[in-house]
Amino acid sequence: MQKIIAFVMVSANVLLHAQNEQKQTMINYPISKKVDTVTNYFGTQVKDPYRWLEDDRSAETGVWVSAQNEITFNYLDQIPFRNKIKNRMEAIWNYERISAPSKEGKFFYFYKNNGLQNQSVLYRRDETGKEEIFLDPNTFSKDGSTSLSDVSFSKDGSIVAYSISEGGSDWRKVIVMNAVTKKILEDTLVDIKFSGVSWKGNEGFYYSSYDKPEGSELSAKTDQHKLYYHILGTPQKTDKVIFGLNEKRRYVGGSVTEDDRYLVITAANSTSGNELYLLDLKNPNAGIVNIVNDFESSSYVIENVGTKLFIMTNLNAPNQRIVTVDATQPQIENWKDFIKETANVLSPSTGSGYFFAQYIKDAVSLVLQYDYNGKLIREITLPGVGTVSGFGGKKEDKVLYYSFSNYITPGSIYIFEPKKGKSKIYTKPKVDFNADAYESKQVFYASKDGTMIPMIITHKKGLVLDGKNPTILYGYGGFNISLTPAFSIANAVWLEQGGVYAVANLRGGGEYGRSWHDAGIQLKKQNVFDDFIAAAEYLIAQKITSSDYLAIKGGSNGGLLVGAVMTQRPDLMKVALPAVGVLDMLRYHKFTAGAGWAYDYGTSDDSEEMFKYLFGYSPVHQVKAGTKYPATMVTTGDHDDRVVPAHSFKFAAELQEKQTGTNPVLIRIDVNAGHGAGKSVAQTIQENADVQSFILFNMGF
Repeated sequence: MQKIIAFVMVSANVLLHAQNEQKQTMINYPISKKVDTVTNYFGTQVKDPYRWLEDDRSAETGVWVSAQNEITFNYLDQIPFRNKIKNRMEAIWNYERISAPSKEGKFFYFYKNNGLQNQSVLYRRDETGKEEIFLDPNTFSKDGSTSLSDVSFSKDGSIVAYSISEGGSDWRKVIVMNAVTKKILEDTLVDIKFSGVSWKGNEGFYYSSYDKPEGSELSAKTDQHKLYYHILGTPQKTDKVIFGLNEKRRYVGGSVTEDDRYLVITAANSTSGNELYLLDLKNPNAGIVNIVNDFESSSYVIENVGTKLFIMTNLNAPNQRIVTVDATQPQIENWKDFIKETANVLSPSTGSGYFFAQYIKDAVSLVLQYDYNGKLIREITLPGVGTVSGFGGKKEDKVLYYSFSNYITPGSIYIFEPKKGKSKIYTKPKVDFNADAYESKQVFYASKDGTMIPMIITHKKGLVLDGKNPTILYGYGGFNISLTPAFSIANAVWLEQGGVYAVANLRGGGEYGRSWHDAGIQLKKQNVFDDFIAAAEYLIAQKITSSDYLAIKGGSNGGLLVGAVMTQRPDLMKVALPAVGVLDMLRYHKFTAGAGWAYDYGTSDDSEEMFKYLFGYSPVHQVKAGTKYPATMVTTGDHDDRVVPAHSFKFAAELQEKQTGTNPVLIRIDVNAGHGAGKSVAQTIQENADVQSFILFNMGF
């Protein structure tokens, strides 16, 4: 039963304290009605007064969003240095960025952005060196909100299938085009989600999607993924389901090996662990063969030579290894080690007839080169301490490319000659940022249970340890994702202003393999929050900053991190910035593909123990009346169909109702934007300028 019992007008006297000003302004937060909604969890009655905000299609929710944005932007407009920060960010952002090229057919394709273009443009260069624009996503929509998501060429490079995202949605459209003439070949394929495109020769391609959900496509549950085969020139409605019609799996993917011999199928019900299947495309009547038949480990075919398969797996190898097996008998009992597990986490690639074992060692990169017999050729000399990515390509490629970056070094691209082991600069961006004036250092600090956690701290050289340095502490801690050093224009502006940027490599991530990941999931999720709290306490103890000058920041699962830590320790920080966060831990699995996150979180339906654990840290449910919470700006997108915006809406409503004291509680809602993918440069600059202005303003600068 949902019965309206009250309308609550929440008001707070919030000091807008620009430097040298004493002006006070009252924030009258928008009305957030309360609804008598109660759910019984194992005998516990849990109120959910703002559940009506889950209806993203209702006019009432739309009015609430508009009212919240009006309050938020009125507040931000009063910050005197906001435009100065934005202008500086635009100035640094305005540099040419070029990607590594890839050869498809007779052309070399690469992305280029002249600086402030909302979306990077896909160019191509022919064998004479002549360049032309191939696809310009800036022309896809007037406001720059339609982005180019994936580009896949047929085997001879004559045809291309590219996908677009509208408004940041995870739902995609796929357009097929003659790559030579740029003529559209057929009707656009629609309603494709969580999928790449993998070609079989020039005849057709594989892709994955869900049936279009009933109700809102932004929030309705999607839990049966299917792999389809599209034959070029035929209607989408005739596409054949290859896998997932009888098997109910939340995530299904299909990819064709480089030699067109095999279709590799992965199937999973969560973001960790997958089944592995193989279809011999030269003998399709043999049917799909199962290689791994459970979800206890993650395994992927990364290469083949004839019938010899190379599989990356964390089965009996938490830090991953590569094994070989013959495709005629590919089951686990026949696997043989090719590159054994080491103390560091492996992430391999192939190209030019070699394997490149890319490792994460204490959150920075190490790369070893092997031949196809498993012989170590060399450790590759990298440009410095930081993060590299790349070393991938086709077998016949003579050179490969990789990028290098860290927190103070803008990303540069290098050409690598595999036979000689030599690198040279391909492109080095000209950024108006003096990297020599800054330093990054890695420290290890003890978490609550004594576990040593790495953290990289970046700031101007000669930092004064007086506890008054404005500091952003960033974290994620989930889904086996590793945070490694990378340059950011927004962070460069923050550093220029004297800010400190600290990134903690929390448990739940992938920096030290599966054991590190599993130490921060389900009934151990509090470890992640404890790691983050300990990081803040370290920064304060070292007098790098203090509670009055500390902001905590994170997005998606990192938004949950911020929400949990600010409700557990509201005294620890001055500013909290949860972005596109998973904030209602009792209902996250009811929306879109959220049920697939259960490996990390567990669900409130699992057991009474799991319910109580989730309820005990769920940010929406742990906001307490009479508590002084830090200055908070929640950020989300109204088209986020991954972590639905209702999480952020409900959390903001709870905070606005229960906040004590003068710290503002705002929610900034990007309209016609999603979880973050494809966001325009203009949107990104404005959001980062708003965030940094909000931080400094509330620290009294």
